[in-house]
Amino acid sequence: QVQLVESGGGLVQAGGSLELSCTASDTIFEVSTMNWYRQAPGKSRELVAHITAAGDTDYADSVKGRFTIFRKNGKKTLYLTMNMLKPEDTAVYYCNLRWLHDNVWGQGTQVTVSS
Repeated sequence: QVQLVESGGGLVQAGGSLELSCTASDTIFEVSTMNWYRQAPGKSRELVAHITAAGDTDYADSVKGRFTIFRKNGKKTLYLTMNMLKPEDTAVYYCNLRWLHDNVWGQGTQVTVSS
């Protein structure tokens, strides 16, 4: 089964920026819909951003205008650029791959935004 490996999380001050990446182990990545989710302590996992195989994107209202999702199929890598970060963006961020019956999750990467 395809595996996803995330990187790029860390600690940043409010107003700062981070870029997350998620690399897939298989070229199935190229035909898959990819998502970024996040889960804050005590809260349910929520969809942050979404990109189809064709490159169409959508965002949660809370991150529109601040976050950008994009993909580089040649590198089998998904990205999430996060600008103007807020303390409420603090969470574990997960990438997710969907294709036919496949629904694969990365291990998660912690993002902490200090006020």
